[in-house]
Amino acid sequence: MRGWSHDEANPTFSPEVRERAVRMVLEHQGEHDSQYGAIRSIAAKIGCSGETLRNWVRQTERDQGQRAGPTTDERERIKALEREVRELRQANEILRKASAYFAQAELDRPFKR
Repeated sequence: MRGWSHDEANPTFSPEVRERAVRMVLEHQGEHDSQYGAIRSIAAKIGCSGETLRNWVRQTERDQGQRAGPTTDERERIKALEREVRELRQANEILRKASAYFAQAELDRPFKR
């Protein structure tokens, strides 16, 4: 099974397979006309699309400081912060609705003298 879980529409490759494929591209790109030539050749051998392998190579280059853009750790931090913002917005909306409900209930109470 080449190191991936079998799902015809979207195979998931293990981290070891990803690392090995990227290392092969970086080591053998000089043997091809371009880096993308090496990517296409190696992608065909491991059974993934050229675009998938190109994304892995680009992310590795960002992680190593060779390419501009967020590193893997930064991307994970951004995702966590976006999730936290979503949760806080939901909590604020719940609190806003509860506050409006209780304010209305207070207004509807008979006035005590």
